[in-house]
Amino acid sequence: MSKKKLTLSEDELILALRNREKTAIEALYDMYSASLFGVISRIVNDQATAEDVLQETFVKIWHSFSSYSADKGRLFTWMVNIARNLSIDKLRSKDFRNHSKNQELENNVTSVDEQRNTVYKPELVGIKELVQTLKPEQKSILDLVYFKGYTHVEAADELGIPLGTIKTRLRMAIMELRKYFN
Repeated sequence: MSKKKLTLSEDELILALRNREKTAIEALYDMYSASLFGVISRIVNDQATAEDVLQETFVKIWHSFSSYSADKGRLFTWMVNIARNLSIDKLRSKDFRNHSKNQELENNVTSVDEQRNTVYKPELVGIKELVQTLKPEQKSILDLVYFKGYTHVEAADELGIPLGTIKTRLRMAIMELRKYFN
């Protein structure tokens, strides 16, 4: 018999998290783990590391929830930013870079197979469709900076365009996407 997933309204979840209720972390995991794992997997590209980062994300959400403010944005957006930042931090960490360089060929084949089966479902939050509405030059920058963890300078080098152009296109893409949320 499978356990029924716990779901709360966003207001109920926020209240439960503020009150440090056990049901809050269960509901948080049941409601958002798949979406957050998808975001993390797109950045990290390694199943085991993505699972570790997902766990770190939930721990950080739990411990730093007092810093969440509904006035500044939706709960999901705040959590995605935590997941994204932890993922990028992991990519930039010395241990991760060394581990990636030292993987043997056999491990890379397995890793590629695992990546192909990664459960990434941005359609659960509609991000995939929204990003598709952007101009191709905006999509490519957004993909590098937000989903692959590139810095603006790295994205400029990768695409062979000036840093100012990267920043302008990225700002325009974000402004375009904001229209859907305001």
